[in-house]
Amino acid sequence: MKHPTSGKMNAPLNFREEMRARVIDAIAQTMDLYGVNYSYGQLYGIMFFEDRPMTLEEMQQKMNMSKSNMSYAVRSLIGSRMVTKLEEKDARKDLYLAEVDFFKAFQAFFATKLQREIDVMCSALDVAIPMLSEMILDKDTAEEERLLCLEDLHKLKHAASYYEWLQQFVHRMEEHDFFEVSEGGASKEVASGEGDSKQGASR
Repeated sequence: MKHPTSGKMNAPLNFREEMRARVIDAIAQTMDLYGVNYSYGQLYGIMFFEDRPMTLEEMQQKMNMSKSNMSYAVRSLIGSRMVTKLEEKDARKDLYLAEVDFFKAFQAFFATKLQREIDVMCSALDVAIPMLSEMILDKDTAEEERLLCLEDLHKLKHAASYYEWLQQFVHRMEEHDFFEVSEGGASKEVASGEGDSKQGASR
């Protein structure tokens, strides 16, 4: 079991809590793989099992975190759309609720991460591609430099086409029920893909 970078969960008191702790650790480890602080992943796991709105004070008691670290952890989870700050309050205290549907959590988390990547990369590409094009067309550019610019431009245009596709993918995740689960438990997206591959193999 991986150790948190800040804060420490309370020790389990019974078998059920021990099983919860095992799953919470797994959730935190998987989120850590995608750049989320391990302790923040633990916090999400705790809120997942609570399945009710929680205050910062309640989270602090569960995680033994400082108030500043807890606030930062909650803001990070809100930024990843794994946790929502509710409009209503409990005795004037803010309430926070975790997304417990793993399909929706996946959509929210990865759509947010991918959109950040798209924004950063496209910002650079939108500057670099026109500048390289100008360099190529400039009659004062040395031939060797022109060829190098052409090579770079080719690579960047390929990258731009990828990010155009990725943006469409993100929009699809955000605007549609991307994972419509069938009665058998598998998503229809997956089931459809498997069906296509079987049809292709039988042709």
